[in-house]
Amino acid sequence: MFLHSNATSHKWAFGAIAELLDNAVDEIQNGATSVIVDKISNPRDGSPALLIQDDGGGMNPEAMRQCMSFGFSDKSKSAIGQYGNGFKTSTMRLGADVIVFSRHLRNRVLTQSIGLLSYTFLTQTGYDRIVVPMVDYEFNSATGSFEFSNRCSKELSMSNLSLLLQWSPYSTEEELLKQFDDIGSHGTKVIIYNLWFSDDGILELDFDTESEDIRISGDIKQVETSLAWKKINEQHIGNRFRYSLRVYISILYLRIPETFRIKLRGRIVEHHNLANDLKFPEFILYKPQSGGVLEGQVITTIGFLKEAPQINLHGFSVYHKNRLILPFWAVVKQFGWDCRGRGVVGVLEANFIEPTHDKQDFERTSLLQKLESRLKDMTHEYWYHHCGLIGYKVIKKMPKQDSLGFAHGKTKPVKLNHGSSVPSSGKVSPAAVLGMKRKEHDDLVDAEDMKKHARTGVNGTVSGQSFGAQTVDIANQSKYQGHEALVLTQENKKLQAQCDEYEKTEKELEMKITQLKIAIGGVQCEYDRLIAELTALDSVKEEKLVNM
Repeated sequence: MFLHSNATSHKWAFGAIAELLDNAVDEIQNGATSVIVDKISNPRDGSPALLIQDDGGGMNPEAMRQCMSFGFSDKSKSAIGQYGNGFKTSTMRLGADVIVFSRHLRNRVLTQSIGLLSYTFLTQTGYDRIVVPMVDYEFNSATGSFEFSNRCSKELSMSNLSLLLQWSPYSTEEELLKQFDDIGSHGTKVIIYNLWFSDDGILELDFDTESEDIRISGDIKQVETSLAWKKINEQHIGNRFRYSLRVYISILYLRIPETFRIKLRGRIVEHHNLANDLKFPEFILYKPQSGGVLEGQVITTIGFLKEAPQINLHGFSVYHKNRLILPFWAVVKQFGWDCRGRGVVGVLEANFIEPTHDKQDFERTSLLQKLESRLKDMTHEYWYHHCGLIGYKVIKKMPKQDSLGFAHGKTKPVKLNHGSSVPSSGKVSPAAVLGMKRKEHDDLVDAEDMKKHARTGVNGTVSGQSFGAQTVDIANQSKYQGHEALVLTQENKKLQAQCDEYEKTEKELEMKITQLKIAIGGVQCEYDRLIAELTALDSVKEEKLVNM
């Protein structure tokens, strides 16, 4: 009951998959270069199962136990995962059972662990508590093979192995251990099986409609029906992410290192920066305050979608620590004729507010309310000053608004101004036509200045990864910090790069040592076999001499 209720914290299947991807992305600091999301078949019955596998540092036996436990987390504050509950809630949201394989190499000790979290096992055996069968192996350089770890007694290991063989997709120990063949010296493989069905009795995850994608069953039919009369809207990324995992993953992270790849069903997911979809962009610095204390500062990129005004889509995509939390958050509600804000989209990274446990929303705090109010004002300000750029009638004076955002004295909709001329070159500076004084704690960042910073290489960077001129890390901009801070930042990056290189070399050397140990073990076994064979031949020879 606890597992079931815990899993319901994820209302959206893709949100659960995103949790597992977060774990892989957090492993970039441990050398991860890729994560694979794919469909495999359960060898017991041929039913589809979901595979998520990364080549990160993997987990030693203790870390595996912590992963399979509830409420434990030792991740740093910079990591995406914080609560220590994401793995359990997400896997149980997607299917009834999950088996985890992880191999870890540290201080020349190579371990591999297998753990099973099974709703089927617990319910069918009548357990009144959560039992997680787990076995650990450690590489024995003397024998050149993996053997049961001495962390547990051999009897307990054999008992847990028996449960794994009974309730996992693999019925022999050989089949279990074969799952480590493609992991290498370190990494983690998660297999979720007995996937859940929808209320309509069909598999919730659709693997068949698109061979290189995973979709949400049921939602596809609804969208395809509406395509007949609103094809442009429904095919836009702002709508497709709801039912296409490939599209959702492409916008899931604000920045992805060039050395890291997310591969979905055999094909790499191309990263998509939503800010690149905007025309006539502005960059607005927002400084949220609480009780007169500055809580942080964030630059919002705001502009019109390139398809505006044909597409009826608006809102802000809000990231937290590089992770998308609210995609296309419609802070401005549109009612029938009211078209204000149509096509206005923004992108920002708000690290000063905390996401909910499922990372699909933010905690409802006063800071979030202030952010929502500011984004609403920002939308109206941008619309009233720039709507002429996409063919709407320009309103010279921004009317006062009531609590619902409606303009007082307005009873007719703003109509398209078909006679307006918009420069075909698109070289329009929205800042040049902005005549309204903004909030005292906001600043308008000049677009040309942003491009200048981008060319000189001091535009937004996080962990040394550039993410373009339209999303900016304020800490790295010389406009907000002095030259000395910039020099120190660059020096710090060089030192960090050197440290990363040393760590990479260390891991490579450790791997070579392990491979040499395995080779030596093999040679030693062959040597022992030959000595035994020679000894046997000598014995036979002596016996023949005696008989003669």
